[in-house]
Amino acid sequence: MRVVLVTGSAGFIGFHLSQVLLAQGCRVIGVDALTDYYDVEIKKARHEILSRHDNFTCHIADITETESFRKIAVEANPDVIVHLAAQAGVRYSIENPRAYIDANVVGTLNVMDCARELEVDHLLMASTSSVYGANSNMPFREDEKTDTPLTMYAATKKANEAMGHSYANLWNLPVTMFRFFTVYGPWGRPDMALFKFTKGILEDTEIDVYNHGNMWRDFTYVEDLVSAISKLIDTPPPDQDNRTSEIAGDSLSPVAPFRIVNIGNSDKVRLLDYIQAIEAETDRKAKMNMLDMQPGDVPATWASSRLLHDLTGFKPTTDYREGVKKFVQWYREYYRM
Repeated sequence: MRVVLVTGSAGFIGFHLSQVLLAQGCRVIGVDALTDYYDVEIKKARHEILSRHDNFTCHIADITETESFRKIAVEANPDVIVHLAAQAGVRYSIENPRAYIDANVVGTLNVMDCARELEVDHLLMASTSSVYGANSNMPFREDEKTDTPLTMYAATKKANEAMGHSYANLWNLPVTMFRFFTVYGPWGRPDMALFKFTKGILEDTEIDVYNHGNMWRDFTYVEDLVSAISKLIDTPPPDQDNRTSEIAGDSLSPVAPFRIVNIGNSDKVRLLDYIQAIEAETDRKAKMNMLDMQPGDVPATWASSRLLHDLTGFKPTTDYREGVKKFVQWYREYYRM
């Protein structure tokens, strides 16, 4: 039985990924600090669902606490580590940058050290589309430069990519970094747009709409995203003795078993159209508070998912209207509306 250690297992993506891995017959060791960045009760509810599985074990622990996390990892002795735990949120990184250094840099170093010590078969770590920063050449490809991050969140994730490459090179450790593009769906985070918009529309309160709605995002449905991750687990970058690739545009490092992969829907949707989809599903009109662009925001994101498809034969395809419908259904059920 494959053993997978998932950091951030009570988080939005970690919860969905753990469900997929358990369904595949894996043993999942979840680690989560249950921080109060957003509603802890949602995190507890996610863990409670996972704990119904005999093959799931959860540890309430902080990856920044080196020795306690190492003890958990050594005891689990995983075949694979999927590192999703992070301080999330683009805008919050402007208010509290130190939290991002602690969680995203120090915490990630601890995870990488354990992966090196335990000689795992594959270490997979979350990055973000935010690393593309001021880059305007779209759709974003993995082999493009990412030297212009606009927030500390993006900067720490760019640092994680560099850290991952160094460990792959030094220790011949297979590392895959995936760049997420605006993930959404049931059990989503309360600080994200879909949750805020749905809550505001259903409660008949104003929602803040930045850049007057003239923004485009590559919205990626969470079930598509975790399907992609589960397939990438079985696609580690080749080691130093077999490092060749016939895939055009492959981001495989020339010196290390390291690769970066976009996971996005390969489509860009206007924010106002996204809001209209929520209005259609709730049968209510939004009260929109039109605002200028927020510092650190970008007007558009759009992924090329060609590499993901070439590696795994899979690419996200869920239409945003269908994804919004499923989220609103979950929201009504969870909050008994």
